[in-house]
Parts: sequence; C-alpha cells; structure tokens
Amino acid sequence: MSDDQTPVFSIQRVYLKEASLEQPNSPAIFLEQQQPSVDVQLGVEAQPLADGVFEVAVSATVHTKIGERTVFLVECKQGGIFEIRNLPQEQMGPILGIACPQIVYPYLRGNVADLINRAGFPPVHLAEINFQAMYEQQQAQQGNGSAMA
Repeated sequence: MSDDQTPVFSIQRVYLKEASLEQPNSPAIFLEQQQPSVDVQLGVEAQPLADGVFEVAVSATVHTKIGERTVFLVECKQGGIFEIRNLPQEQMGPILGIACPQIVYPYLRGNVADLINRAGFPPVHLAEINFQAMYEQQQAQQGNGSAMA
C-alpha cells in the first residue's frame, strides 16, 4: 500500500458556528419561584467542503418555560472541519455521523452552559449523547421513509 492510500482522519478546526440567546420575559422572569420546564433538541449535519474535507455541525436548542412564558431560548451550533481520506465508503457514514459529532459535542455542551450562565441563569448541562444510537435511529428512519415513498 503506497503512502497516498494511507487512511487519514484529522481535525482541522472546531469552532462556534452560531449562538443566540433570547430572554423575552426578563427581568420579571427572574422573580419567578417555579421550576421551569426544559426542552432540548439536538441535531447533527455533515457536508463536504472540498475533496476529503468535511464540516460536521452539532446543534442544540434549549427552550425553558414557566407555564406558557419563555424563560430563555438558546440556539447553538458547534462546527468541526475534518480531513477524511482513503477510507472505505461504508465507513464514511459512521465516521461523519458518530465519530465526528463525539469530538464536537463537548465544545457545544460547554458553550451552551456558558451562554446560559452568562445570561444570569443556572447553567443547563446537556446530557451525554450516544451518537451511535442516534445515528442508527436516523438510518432506520431514512430506511422507513424511502420505503414509504
């Protein structure tokens, strides 16, 4: 096997791609004594940037409410640029859908907690995610969706 066929997997950069915070009911909401409900939505997307170079982004939306009133809404997207070359095609899906998000996600968790804390609220620590299970679920849904189309 020649050197130009050696498998390559390297992290080029991890960066905060997008972050927003809304507190539409502040400062009055700070006086509330009730515990808010917290809804967390996560997403993963991957796209090619150049030959053998991919961007993988993990996003989180954290919406906290007391009754119908929003306490805060945080939307955050953490990106990573990865060089991935000379891997079998069947390995690319799991690499982009499992391995890369596992690298990017801790940065997202930290940024979300920091943003919420800086807004004056106790930080929300996102739970650990099993990206393999998430990937397998997405694959199963896509399989069902294409069979139904």
